[in-house]
Amino acid sequence: MTTIAPLSYEQAIERYEPVIGLETHVELGTRTKMFCACPTDFGAEPNTQVCPVCLGLPGSLPVANRAAIEATIRIGLALNCTIASWSRFARKNYFYPDMPKDFQTSQYDEPLCVDGWLDVEVEGELVRVEIERVHLEEDTGKTLHLGGATGRIHGATESLVDYNRAGIPLVEIVTRPVPGTGSRAPLVARAYVTELRDVIRTLGVSDVRMEQGSLRCDVNVSLNRPGQEWGTRTETKNVNSLRSVERAVRSEIMRQAAVLDSGDRIVQETRHFSEDTGDTRPGRSKETATDYRYFPEPDLVPLAPDAAWVAELKAALPESPRLHRRRLQEAWGLSDHDMQSVLNAGAVELIEATIAAGASPDAARKWWMGELARRANETGTELSSLTSPEQVAALQRLVDEGKLTDKLARTVLEGVVAGEGTPAEVMAARGLEVVSDTGALTAAIDEAIAANPAVADKVRGGQVAAAGVLIGAVMKATKGQADAKTVRELILGRLGS
Repeated sequence: MTTIAPLSYEQAIERYEPVIGLETHVELGTRTKMFCACPTDFGAEPNTQVCPVCLGLPGSLPVANRAAIEATIRIGLALNCTIASWSRFARKNYFYPDMPKDFQTSQYDEPLCVDGWLDVEVEGELVRVEIERVHLEEDTGKTLHLGGATGRIHGATESLVDYNRAGIPLVEIVTRPVPGTGSRAPLVARAYVTELRDVIRTLGVSDVRMEQGSLRCDVNVSLNRPGQEWGTRTETKNVNSLRSVERAVRSEIMRQAAVLDSGDRIVQETRHFSEDTGDTRPGRSKETATDYRYFPEPDLVPLAPDAAWVAELKAALPESPRLHRRRLQEAWGLSDHDMQSVLNAGAVELIEATIAAGASPDAARKWWMGELARRANETGTELSSLTSPEQVAALQRLVDEGKLTDKLARTVLEGVVAGEGTPAEVMAARGLEVVSDTGALTAAIDEAIAANPAVADKVRGGQVAAAGVLIGAVMKATKGQADAKTVRELILGRLGS
């Protein structure tokens, strides 16, 4: 058996050129499934949202969901695709336990949208990712493997199948191979999925929540020596976070480079990405189109979108996320570097929503890019999972009203993130409101002056900087709940300086 020596990422990139491609699956947010009237609510009890059609029982006939067809066309238009004047569904035949019909109703050689592109920004440069096709199909069910340590079939004692997801409208967006990205290949992959997610969210056709599976990404990677033909690709399936898309590409580049360096060949196969180790593991040999025995779906009529309807949909498309971000950057007065930091943190929409809830741009950015971003990094969680824009705006409102200092507000934010309630409730429960009672402040100031007569004399003599000692004493006496600016003004007024 050949011993494969590991390579660093830098070594892999020095020796080989990567070619990437991405297949992204988007569950549409329609009220009902693709070919039946079953609801699509996430998290329902297993096998409660099924019927003879989505279970593929004999005698049942599908009817296409118009809302799903419209959503697919809108996605295609937003990705600069040509909308086919005639397309049709096909049966993709393969056996999986979570495929109740033993075939998937999909589109094969006549997809709904073709030949598009999406520009993404990577390290200050635009990279155009070409879209080969956008087609519509139905999702599969979900298999749960129980009794093992990993949640996978190996080591499990039993498997259960939930068919609630079977039949939910699913759009697949397939890129053409993306060569020439070099060492930036992982960044390009992440930037593409990020931008695609933003485009689809802007259209309002899906919540694109990767943690719930409504956006899933298959990552294709191949390597070749400079100047040689492209190598054999692998497909890492169902990568479920933006960070993992980047890690999966990087990991597969390093793995394939080590295999090729050892003299072995790359096997065309599917692979699975491990969140814990950051590595990919073998899945199954990759089928070709002929293995699926595609043939036209006999129970569904072809799709022939009216050109006038398509034109109406195109005219009604919202502003693209890239143009929207550019407008926000100007409105917020951010440099390119600062805006890129906001983008990298995934905070654009959070800041925008916080501003809409009443906070200023500077204040909204301060909280999301400061305290909250720090916590997200420390805990390895998504920024949006910590709290809501409305809570952040409410927190800043308490600061603006003089009820909290920035320091106290950070303590209140700890309680909000911990689930103790709204900012106002946390402030009240922890007794953190700013001491604004002039009588209480005056008493604390008098005590500080009496305890530090020499310092008080310096302030009376015009050495205003010496007041810092007195301010510190008052802040200590009030447990940090006084406003330092107000305390300073009262001290200087008291000492006639």
